[in-house]
Amino acid sequence: MFTGEYRHSVDEKGRVAVPSKFRAQLEGGAFVSRWIDACLAIFPKGEWDALAAKVAALPIADASSRTFQRFIFAGAFEIDLDRQGRVVLPASLRSFAALEGEAVIVGSRDHAEIWAPARWDDYRRELESPEALAQHLSGLGI
Repeated sequence: MFTGEYRHSVDEKGRVAVPSKFRAQLEGGAFVSRWIDACLAIFPKGEWDALAAKVAALPIADASSRTFQRFIFAGAFEIDLDRQGRVVLPASLRSFAALEGEAVIVGSRDHAEIWAPARWDDYRRELESPEALAQHLSGLGI
């Protein structure tokens, strides 16, 4: 399970260190992709395969299904950890997520997300508002 919040630099080659707590989960292979809320997602290969199976089961005639499929898979890249536990984020993904110099890596249960610090700080402030959080959780059965 991916949990926690970590800040790491993004170097001039687009490399970012993966938090040490996440590395073992990614050693069997991983994918990075555009993700919802203008961030990136890193999935271990098994979780990526599970997501791909769910997307494959969506109705192909549904425009929203096709849009989601194109958004996720057209912006996805297979990645490997280097000896220092870093991954290279392709320029197109760094541009999409507005990553320059620093990144916030957050756990999100079955995957990790990579955020631009300013975007994450804005999003987190909303999450920490009791009223906004209650509104987001209403109807989820939690």
